[in-house]
Amino acid sequence: MHLLFVKLRKGDVFVMKKVYTSQVFYVRIIESQLIWKIKTQEVLMKTAIMTDTNSGILMTEAEENHVFVLPMPVIMDEQVFFEGKDIDKNQFYGYLESGKNITTSMPSPGDVLEMWDEILASGYDELVYIPMSSGLSNSCAAANQFADEYDGKVQVVDNHRISVTMYRSIIDAKKMADEGCSALEIKKRLEENAFNSSIYIAVDTLEYLKRGGRVTAAGAAIGSVLNIKPVLTIQGEKLDAFAKVRGMKRAQTKMLDAVEEEWNTRFKDFPKDKICIDTATTFLNEEDDAEWERMVLERFPQAKYHANRNLSFSIGCHVGPDAVGIGITVIE
Repeated sequence: MHLLFVKLRKGDVFVMKKVYTSQVFYVRIIESQLIWKIKTQEVLMKTAIMTDTNSGILMTEAEENHVFVLPMPVIMDEQVFFEGKDIDKNQFYGYLESGKNITTSMPSPGDVLEMWDEILASGYDELVYIPMSSGLSNSCAAANQFADEYDGKVQVVDNHRISVTMYRSIIDAKKMADEGCSALEIKKRLEENAFNSSIYIAVDTLEYLKRGGRVTAAGAAIGSVLNIKPVLTIQGEKLDAFAKVRGMKRAQTKMLDAVEEEWNTRFKDFPKDKICIDTATTFLNEEDDAEWERMVLERFPQAKYHANRNLSFSIGCHVGPDAVGIGITVIE
């Protein structure tokens, strides 16, 4: 707490407490017990934005924009690695294709709290933490419990997103923080806009859905013979089946059709400059990425488009290599 002592008249001293967002300080003159209002300039909080690697934000990009990123744990044959820190995309999918036992995990409480404490100790007054959707992981609920011990300095956002739509939340949050919004205000605005987004993912092989129990062994075998490519969707809460088509090109077209339908119906009343379309894949070569970007830009020349991103390992372990995704998001 910052204290300010001011001489009003002989013997009268008042104490001014630090106020963060109000434009009026309420002051009590100690000896006479009179209440005074003193108008002053608004005191802006310094608010940090923190997320995890499920957002797909690049570490270099995060550093440039002063966004803090928590690497998600990946467990391979009982050894723990951290996404983007000591394991890259090629290593991850190489392990996955070799048949090794790979799972992803929510971050440990110790890692989350350590980063919160380091951020607050570095000069920030408060922070906004944006983990992956509560419908896809328990990490959001756990973080909310931890935040209760921080007296409002930590606000955990459940905006029901992952990957490119979650990335858009990070960018929105950083913009709001730079404009002087409080952590609580940022949380409220992100959660209000949470479900104005969709993700579609086409899967090249059923093998990894089979490993995760989402497809039976018999179904995977038949699908392989018939060249069936499932299209999945994430509408906030969980990963669901959307369609099944034959061949990857048709699967990609199916996703483009689905996004175009949402553009023309569900999101038709939003300003077009507030609608972003982004892509994410698990491709292991740049040519496939470039071709998918070309298809998307050709279909949506009027849309805001940032860049193709990697699908996070939390999704990648279920869909495997050569999966392709697209997201549509309403931004602030």
